[in-house]
Amino acid sequence: MKRYNKLLKELCCLAAGTVLMAAAVNWIYEPLDMVTGGISGLSIIIKRLAYNMAGRAVPVWLSNFVINIPIFIWGIFIKGKEFIAKTLFANTFFSFSMSVMPVLDPGRHDYLLAAVVGGVLTGFGLGLVFTTGYSTGGTDLLSSLICKYFPYYSVSVVLFIIDSLVILAGALVFGIYISFYAVIAVFVSSRVMDFILSGGKACKQVLIISPEYEKISNSIFSMMDRGATLIEAKGMYSHKSRPVILCVVARKEIAKLTGLVKDIDRNAFVVISEIREVFGEGFGQNSQ
Repeated sequence: MKRYNKLLKELCCLAAGTVLMAAAVNWIYEPLDMVTGGISGLSIIIKRLAYNMAGRAVPVWLSNFVINIPIFIWGIFIKGKEFIAKTLFANTFFSFSMSVMPVLDPGRHDYLLAAVVGGVLTGFGLGLVFTTGYSTGGTDLLSSLICKYFPYYSVSVVLFIIDSLVILAGALVFGIYISFYAVIAVFVSSRVMDFILSGGKACKQVLIISPEYEKISNSIFSMMDRGATLIEAKGMYSHKSRPVILCVVARKEIAKLTGLVKDIDRNAFVVISEIREVFGEGFGQNSQ
């Protein structure tokens, strides 16, 4: 029963995510000729070129579906049937959603607002899809397949190159002005997607080096209700033992923590780094 519930949840996330992505394409990217990369972006270019050369536009949803077919066939041999089946479902639903949704004319062409709204819709949609562990295919799948033959390149680098080429092609067809806002849309999309994938659980890791480590640790316990870990370290220059406090806090708590440390030891050495996700005791859904 749990397996079917999990499958149903995954399919719902895939469907909801692809509908949001389709809305971004049909309501913003396609009517404004905004190419944000991916196969859908390439399909927008094909639509314009086909209209210019033959006087008849090729629907974006159709190009998106057809171009993905050879990618999926290739993926079956690399990724396996189960992965490709769900990814194919997501892509098919994406193409279907684009085919039934009307392509809206936004009227007043506010490209900045369009880039932000389109980025939010795409990022939210991609985040929902990627939470299932699958994708909608396209350049995401193509990049992972290419990396099987060129393992010294990361998937993110290959994906960046492919999408950059698509955006560059969009600039050549539609002009650099629109492509500038397409880049903004991509940035917004990536930020929203990161937030969805991390579940809002991104936190800060803090390393504190101070001779007042006991006072600082006790203050973290009593004033912030957070735990801390003491790491025994050794300074390579002085060759002296230097206890290091390791503490993980929510983003909203970082100002309070740094203020607490400065009140005790203004000369403390503090290193703050980003953590994409954290879970466990003290970091439930409401702690962020």
